Amino acid sequence: MTQEFSHTIDDGQTSNVAAIVGRPNVGKSALFNRIVGRRISIVHDMPGVTRDRVSAEVEHRGRSFSLVDTGGIGLVSGEKSGDLITSIAMDQVDVAIEAASIIVMVVNIQEGIVPLDKEVAIKLHQSGKKIILALNKADNVAAEKEADDFAELGFTEIHAISAIHGRGINDLLKELSDHFPVRPKVLKEETEEEEAVDQLSEFKLAIVGRPNVGKSSLVNALTQAERVVVSSVPGTTRDAVDVPLKIEGEGQELELVLIDTAGLRKKRRINDTVEFFSSKRTEDSIKRCDLVVLVVDADNGIHEQDKKIADLITSNNRACIIVVNKWDLVQESLEKAIKEQNEKRKTMKRAEFEATKEPTTLAEFSEWVQNQLFFMKYAPVIFGSAKTGFHLDRLLDAVRFVMDQWTQAVPTGILNRVLKDITDRRPPSTKSGKPMKVFYGTQVRTGPPSFLLFTNRAEPLDENYRKFLEGELRKSFGFEGCPIVLATKSRPKPVEPIRKFKKSSITKKNSKKPKASSRSDQSKSRKKTSRKMSQRRR
Repeated sequence: MTQEFSHTIDDGQTSNVAAIVGRPNVGKSALFNRIVGRRISIVHDMPGVTRDRVSAEVEHRGRSFSLVDTGGIGLVSGEKSGDLITSIAMDQVDVAIEAASIIVMVVNIQEGIVPLDKEVAIKLHQSGKKIILALNKADNVAAEKEADDFAELGFTEIHAISAIHGRGINDLLKELSDHFPVRPKVLKEETEEEEAVDQLSEFKLAIVGRPNVGKSSLVNALTQAERVVVSSVPGTTRDAVDVPLKIEGEGQELELVLIDTAGLRKKRRINDTVEFFSSKRTEDSIKRCDLVVLVVDADNGIHEQDKKIADLITSNNRACIIVVNKWDLVQESLEKAIKEQNEKRKTMKRAEFEATKEPTTLAEFSEWVQNQLFFMKYAPVIFGSAKTGFHLDRLLDAVRFVMDQWTQAVPTGILNRVLKDITDRRPPSTKSGKPMKVFYGTQVRTGPPSFLLFTNRAEPLDENYRKFLEGELRKSFGFEGCPIVLATKSRPKPVEPIRKFKKSSITKKNSKKPKASSRSDQSKSRKKTSRKMSQRRR
């Protein structure tokens, strides 16, 4: 497979990896979830639920490492499985053992040692790695008395634990973390450019779609590694698997996380609890990611379920890129359709030909896809093939571009000049049909780009006007691949003072009107004035 794009995959080769292995249904996923502190792997009584390598970062007492959950080893040495999925899942376990520097072997203390435990122990002894034996399901002190019997497996580090109840987990985690060095503390002042790179490095890309559209194949093609189990059987992927990915972006290496998810089927077609939890993990992955890559099948076209998945993406306000996978399967039929179109062009009138013309170019197919998913016209469409690597470089270019759009911040001054021009040309209105005036607006967050408009009414915008305003903002600022969130708020009115200030006493004295003098007072005043005048003459 020829691929021209440049990227690498961090697949645990740095030896800061701990792997959890064992036969099926001994509680490996339950132990993984307990140590990580989150429900990542699906826990179920049915053996063989976990197939892919599920990993997560763990930090304990200043020491950090990657913890990997694996599928159960259900084959004895030299045995081959007739089930393709089981065989590939065993290969995933071998890769995890090879990449890990320390391994936690999990057994069921309540069942004692079974022949398959001995086979797993022999396999791990041959690896030459440090092994910790975890005796799971030791739910009480009485069960711990059976721990001495497991010395037969040849391991010195033995811990009796209960993954469900949390017994013995702290001691196991302490010994596990002591194997890894203390992470040094680095104190530095980050520039705005470095902070922006860090923000991009936290990006999570979820690969979603219907079952068997090629999601896992796309993950393996992008990482250039057999990172997840791939088969033609729908529903192969069950867990949401996080896969680190490094890509080059404007001279800087960006560390991203690809999330391979289980296919989303119609709810009425979900037959068991494992599939239910798989679908729930996929929906949770859409909520926690930044960018969703919606994969559709080029050979089968756009289905109703594709539209429902797209609606789930838009309702969570996630950025999106649409990938039409398996394009190599339609190349032959496309060439045939082009020849037929050329023959029709010669015999039909132009108006009649244009009315019956079917899409034959990538631009025409892209327009057709966006018309089918009309509520997601902002999402770029990439036609590619995970099998041949066709256009995967364009997919990575689109990822980098949408990432930049996702973090774009519009200055308030420029935004308000654009808003004034838009509202002057077409004044807004509310859902009730009343006219509305926009005083000013500001971008309140990025990812997704969200704008708050201060208006004269505390009512939401009319839906048609909201779409118009969103389109005008895209013309001015881009935001390709990103939803735009618009909210309105009534402009705060000036607050009148609650306490009224009293006039000062001096002002009151000056403001008092002179009292009217009586006649006796006037005569006294005249007599007093005449006495003063007579004294002056003397």
